[in-house]
Amino acid sequence: MKQIRWGFIGCGEVTEKKSGPAFREVEGSDIVAVMGRDAHKTRMYAERHRIPKWYTDASELIEDHDVNAVYIATPPSSHATFAIMSMKAGKPVYVEKPLASSYDDCARINRVSEQTGIPCFVAYYRRYLPYFIKVKSLVESGAIGKVMNVQLRFSCPPRELDYSTISNLPWRLQPDIAGGGYFYDLAPHQLDLLQNMFGVIIKTEGICTNRGGLYKAEDTISACFQFESGLPGSGSWCFAGHESSREDRIGVIGDAGMLTFSVFDYAPIEIITSEGLTTLTVPNPPYVQLPIIKSVTEHLQGLNVCLSTSVSATPVNWVMDRILGKF
Repeated sequence: MKQIRWGFIGCGEVTEKKSGPAFREVEGSDIVAVMGRDAHKTRMYAERHRIPKWYTDASELIEDHDVNAVYIATPPSSHATFAIMSMKAGKPVYVEKPLASSYDDCARINRVSEQTGIPCFVAYYRRYLPYFIKVKSLVESGAIGKVMNVQLRFSCPPRELDYSTISNLPWRLQPDIAGGGYFYDLAPHQLDLLQNMFGVIIKTEGICTNRGGLYKAEDTISACFQFESGLPGSGSWCFAGHESSREDRIGVIGDAGMLTFSVFDYAPIEIITSEGLTTLTVPNPPYVQLPIIKSVTEHLQGLNVCLSTSVSATPVNWVMDRILGKF
């Protein structure tokens, strides 16, 4: 497959800046069709981005002979359906994170990928960004010695939309669509990065509650976990705190120092050792999904191997579902 001709299922905000433009920045990659539920908005999107075809039916896009790979950028509850439809049609898939709205749906996707031999990739793009590559290299090089513990902390105040009525709540706060609340939307990036650095998490327990009472989904979570190497870690998430509590931080504690970094703010990386504090600023590309989209495209062209697959993504859902008490 030399020329990758993408069809987009979904044309929301994430495709405007984070991902969409990147598909045309990669050699041998183009966008030939897009699908959305709203005919007017989809047509306008296609015209704005010079995409020749548009649909309001996902099956029509998947069956389009000009489309040979599918990008799924819809809410998580439809990921499994569209991914399985695409793979059964013989078309590789690139899916927004999380892979699905439940661990069980991830397993379904993996079974179909294995049965058909068609690959499914997942948009855990942060592991491909220079900022996080630098973090991983520092840890692996022994900059802070042997890693002893990992501590994740995230807190932010409610968003304006969080005060909406039940009928107008954003889909990210509707567990039947998103899989959970903001935890299920944001924690996947954090957990994927940690598992990419330290291996699969094999044990986890969580306490989940709703303290703010603005919606039904969980807004405050505490968890502990253990990686396959035996390394312990913990995480704390609060989506209903005061502005003064705002935090986006992961601390990696070693026996010779400590390294801290952010996941969403890209704050300077800090390394503290007996020699003092070192601060590193690492810029990322303007289209943050460009590196992973390049890797996926080159994989399909037989030039590279992309490791952000449905198989590597599934443990993220397992951890989240365990923390939320889904099983």
